[in-house]
Amino acid sequence: MPSNENPANDISFWNSVGSSFPSLKGAPSTAYYAECERLLFTIFFPKLNERRILKTDLWDEAKNTEILLWAAKQGAKPAGVDIAFDTVRQAKTVMQGYDPAFAMADLRALPFQPETFDLIYSMETIEHFQDYETAVQQMFRALKPHGVAIIGVPNRYDPFLRPLMVWGLQRLGQYAYGLELSFTPRQLKELAKSAGFIVTGLTGILFMPGWLRMLDLLFHTRFPRLTPLTRWAISPFVWLYRHVAWVRRHGYLIAVVVEKRAPK
Repeated sequence: MPSNENPANDISFWNSVGSSFPSLKGAPSTAYYAECERLLFTIFFPKLNERRILKTDLWDEAKNTEILLWAAKQGAKPAGVDIAFDTVRQAKTVMQGYDPAFAMADLRALPFQPETFDLIYSMETIEHFQDYETAVQQMFRALKPHGVAIIGVPNRYDPFLRPLMVWGLQRLGQYAYGLELSFTPRQLKELAKSAGFIVTGLTGILFMPGWLRMLDLLFHTRFPRLTPLTRWAISPFVWLYRHVAWVRRHGYLIAVVVEKRAPK
């Protein structure tokens, strides 16, 4: 994720992240994250077979949940972009055998023809640069009429105050993901509408304290023998997410489900 000054344009920073950032795969909180994403797909992208899906970054494939691999196993035709060469390379390795249409490119200038994709999945991407409106407009351009997109960002109203934690870490120069904006549900809806989308739903993922996710990743990457502690601490939040649908809108990531209506 980008640096603090002008992160979205700092390709060297992204390349450094792609090449040196440790894998988060296997961490208890990553397993929870992946479960949340699969539930999103099951509810909002129920028909994946033979449908072309675009992911707006390839971080998950290279380092995190491998959600696009899961979608490909359900029959989806995967595509994706990322600004970092090593992230694209690692994602291609993960997706080997599924013929992914991956490109090293900026989401704000997608290298695809208009109305190419049936589905678009964008989670934790647009908050890392100031001109996020351009990114959402590009998604609208790339989506087919009647296509569906999920656009997720950090929740300004996170009950566990993650945006405040991120702000403090950024001020100290200790936040590894660079610039990270947060949005209210209303701001996210208005952003989607401004690009031409019809908002059909509001949801979210990762109902848990942000500090617990960070602690879990620290244990996973540096002190793996301690991960049973964070697995135990995360388990109540996993149970709530599975059984109490209300909490999903209050995760530290919120998401709008949007549709591109066909022109009249």
